[in-house]
Amino acid sequence: MADNRISASLSQADREAVMIAIATIREKLPFLLDLTTEERRSLPKLGDKSRAFVSKALEVATQNQDFLSRSFNLDEMRQDVELFEALYPVLLALTQLHELVDDTVVAVGSEAYAASLQVYNYARASGKGAGLDAVVDEMGRRFARKSRSVQPQASGV
Repeated sequence: MADNRISASLSQADREAVMIAIATIREKLPFLLDLTTEERRSLPKLGDKSRAFVSKALEVATQNQDFLSRSFNLDEMRQDVELFEALYPVLLALTQLHELVDDTVVAVGSEAYAASLQVYNYARASGKGAGLDAVVDEMGRRFARKSRSVQPQASGV
């Protein structure tokens, strides 16, 4: 294997500790939502360009409550802004962690698959008569193409 970028292992104890840490994160954030794709599309987004706008609007609302509708809940707005600001660095950290885990899974999966291809090719070339014929045939099914048989259509008479 020419390009081995990762050589590591994850013990069962460490894996369990990571899963417990993830469960702890979920416990500490019991208010997390699971939006549908349509719900996500329909919501106005608060991104980097809008953060200053939201902050300024909260300040204006706080200092000028007299022009707000009686049904406007300033405390709820403040709570939403504060929660957004508290969650944003968590999102950034989790996004970075997700990308690192995803990249590692892709790389290690690629290495495992490349090594498996080498084993298969060695077994095909050198495994004849070594009791590997059935295993090589079974592994070869991974590369078998499904034939597209065209069914004749019944003609309506």
